[in-house]
Amino acid sequence: MRQVILIPDLEVGGYTVEVPSLPGCISEGDTVAEALANIKEAIELHIESILANGEEVPEDFAPIQLMAV
Repeated sequence: MRQVILIPDLEVGGYTVEVPSLPGCISEGDTVAEALANIKEAIELHIESILANGEEVPEDFAPIQLMAV
């Protein structure tokens, strides 16, 4: 499972989510639930793109963590 970092937007509202083991894999949502659902889809699409380009998918052996900044 991938570790994700959840970043609240204190000025506008909503959340940004990043996946450190997949550089460039970023999503957002208006609520925590929406942001997490969106990042799951982004992870799938990001990995699909990596494989389509013949690259190796970085492994992430860290336990599932939700880090709010």
